[in-house]
Amino acid sequence: MVSVMANDAFKALAHPLRRGIVERLAHGPATVSEATGGFGVSKPTISRHVKVLEEAGVVVRTVAGRTHRLALDLDALGEPVEWIDRQRAAWERVFDAVDEYLEERKETK
Repeated sequence: MVSVMANDAFKALAHPLRRGIVERLAHGPATVSEATGGFGVSKPTISRHVKVLEEAGVVVRTVAGRTHRLALDLDALGEPVEWIDRQRAAWERVFDAVDEYLEERKETK
């Protein structure tokens, strides 16, 4: 079962622009303009997407004067990553069983 908190992270990562921001922040903290530059959308649109990431706990903002820096909160991504890992393991078991079945069929022909 996936908790509500994990669902928030999945919802936050559902949009490609937000995934792009997270990918940039995976390299380390950055100012808002560094993390969001070049996406070709308006500042209000950027603000809304950053707010979604913040509300989900995926991104943390620190303010020093007029400089706003964003950083990933890896703890917020822990539960979704664990869920994905469990799904991957389950599908790998299914694929292994199918592979074994196909190999057995090939040998009996």
